[in-house]
Amino acid sequence: MVLFVIGDIHGCHYTFIEMLKHWSRKEEYLISVGDLIDRGKNSALVVKECIKILSDHSNSTFLKGNHEAEFTDYFDLGKNDNWTDQGGDKTIMNFTLNNINLKTTVEFFNLMPLKFENENLLITHAGISDTADPFEERNRKSVLWNRGELKNIGKLQIHGHVPLKNVKSLYNTKSNSWNIDTGAAYGFGLTGLKISSEGKVIEIIHTETDERDI
Repeated sequence: MVLFVIGDIHGCHYTFIEMLKHWSRKEEYLISVGDLIDRGKNSALVVKECIKILSDHSNSTFLKGNHEAEFTDYFDLGKNDNWTDQGGDKTIMNFTLNNINLKTTVEFFNLMPLKFENENLLITHAGISDTADPFEERNRKSVLWNRGELKNIGKLQIHGHVPLKNVKSLYNTKSNSWNIDTGAAYGFGLTGLKISSEGKVIEIIHTETDERDI
């Protein structure tokens, strides 16, 4: 089955909906690399759409990003100054205005997996770096937070997290990895990568950021 992997959406609902027009829902498996929320204006609508997709389509996976982890920390701990100082309060307001249940959202985020993997490729939010436990969520070099150089793990990696702020995704030969976070919330558009289960790139799709999202 062809995998359709979408980069960081960051509250860009209308841009995301445009990208979904390229998804063949009966023939392709949809994967999001995480960071559905924050920065863009429409985080609540993005989450609502993703929950609906999961309910309607078993051939879909939404990976956890660091912004989902920040959101759940806020509700689990009662505060998260790092998140609210960077616009998390606007995200909460957006959910409230759109009547999206915050408890349901926390439950959804807590169930998000950290990876999608087969024998040929690994998809995570931030990629595998040289660290002892890349799947320990609070490890700053983990697949949620890493911003350093990626390891070559003997299979193709696909990730987001570090916004390229460029309309083109980036392949790194040394680590055999694709960064597909082109920076939708910064106006550089959303990128989707269609790839075979063997790790062969079939198509790169770029959707311009809808001005209603930023």
